[in-house]
Amino acid sequence: KKVLGMPTFVNDSLLATGLAIFFMTAMIGKISAQVNASRCMLDYVNNYFAYFTFQVSRLIEASGLLHCCYPVQMLFAKLSGQPLVSNEDPRTPVQNVFFWFRVLVSTAILAFSFAVTLEALFNGQTTMWEGVPSEVAVILFFVFMAVVGMLEGMQIAFFAVAKMTEEERARKPWAKKTCDLLFEGDGRNLPGFMVGRQMC
Repeated sequence: KKVLGMPTFVNDSLLATGLAIFFMTAMIGKISAQVNASRCMLDYVNNYFAYFTFQVSRLIEASGLLHCCYPVQMLFAKLSGQPLVSNEDPRTPVQNVFFWFRVLVSTAILAFSFAVTLEALFNGQTTMWEGVPSEVAVILFFVFMAVVGMLEGMQIAFFAVAKMTEEERARKPWAKKTCDLLFEGDGRNLPGFMVGRQMC
């Protein structure tokens, strides 16, 4: 059925694929907020909703649902030779047991989620295009997940390096090239990255 009398190829390319919803969500719900926040960081959090959202996020973190990321962080820090610096006091033995218990629960949830997702991909129970072999769908799933992970990490890293001196940024050659590009001109490249990454 045609929507707004548009040609079939427009309906198929925007509606059947879900691109219309994607553009609407990204442009209205994400991009405008991220661009504004990247330019006016303090003003963006100067409201009750930001405070409420922050507290909800702290509650989710305290629940331990996502604690499986911490062992990965510890391993990465050890391999990179950079110690983890925290303003918190060292954990007591009881806190340590509680922490690792949440890590185990979080890892179990992640493993179950992976199992369900992979089972659905191998059985063709996803929205992957018809005709795409299940093996290719699994490979694409991991590739896209890696790309999204790198983009999320870059977003956090870019905000962090904004507080570093030029000497600190120059320690790594590719980091220096990236930062030189990121901060050149009138500072529009960071918001530009925030916009462009939504399409990746």
